[in-house]
Amino acid sequence: MNPTQAQNLLILVLLAGFCLMEFASRRYQTTVRTTATANDTKLELLMFVSLVAITQPLAILSTAKLGAWLAPGMKGAMADWPWWAMVGILLVADDMTQYWWHRASHSPLLWPLHRAHHSAQYMSIRVTFRNNFFYYLMMPGLWFAGALLYLGVGGWVYATYIVVKLFVILGAHCAWRWDAPLYRIPVLRPVMWVVERTISTPATHWAHHAITNADGVGHYKGNFGNLLFLWDVIFGSAHITRHYPPAVGLRDDQLFGEERWYRQMFYPLFQSDREHSALKFGGSIYDEAQVPSSSAH
Repeated sequence: MNPTQAQNLLILVLLAGFCLMEFASRRYQTTVRTTATANDTKLELLMFVSLVAITQPLAILSTAKLGAWLAPGMKGAMADWPWWAMVGILLVADDMTQYWWHRASHSPLLWPLHRAHHSAQYMSIRVTFRNNFFYYLMMPGLWFAGALLYLGVGGWVYATYIVVKLFVILGAHCAWRWDAPLYRIPVLRPVMWVVERTISTPATHWAHHAITNADGVGHYKGNFGNLLFLWDVIFGSAHITRHYPPAVGLRDDQLFGEERWYRQMFYPLFQSDREHSALKFGGSIYDEAQVPSSSAH
């Protein structure tokens, strides 16, 4: 079995394992099943397929073609690097750049490309890749990863990195809150103190999806880390409470109805016809403080 085959097999195992735990803990039945709509399912399924079948292959193939054209002598130049050096450059070129892309996507300019990820009113592994098509197409880390593959950062190192990263990201979105029981074990408190400052956990990432910051748990303008939560600690955007927000999603969707899946996925090609929406030219991020009370019902 080659590294790519092993990577794909382990990814399927991860997806099946987290899916099983969502059902075994009954978190899926009591939260996702009662909340998710057909509109949500179309968005999540089509975004996952487009990422796997279009965006990732396009980034890898395009960078390989560009490398062969612009720097043919650099192909495989990093293949002899030690594994720890390869992991280090992946963490910076892929994971840290994704942190900054994610953080930038909470600005008014880029928010429409990331809004879909926050419009789900539930947490589940099915939310993991829920985003706008152009959000991933423009993500620097995907293109940097393609360049690193051309340069020889591949094989078992890259496969292992991808599996570990996906394990953490799926775990952070999973409806099953795997970290909750661990916080209650006294002997594990020092360990969890390190863990929650190193990688993304359900508690820290659910706070990022919170519908409000008013309860002191929600922190949707921080906790941007994907694999490493350490970036949030270093760059001052971390908020750790070991609690989970009572509600996730977007307040404007609650008030005015959810946006159609194709508008969330393909903005700006399709734009919203809602009065209050960021998914149209001239629209803005919903601010309840600026909306007359008669319009908020």
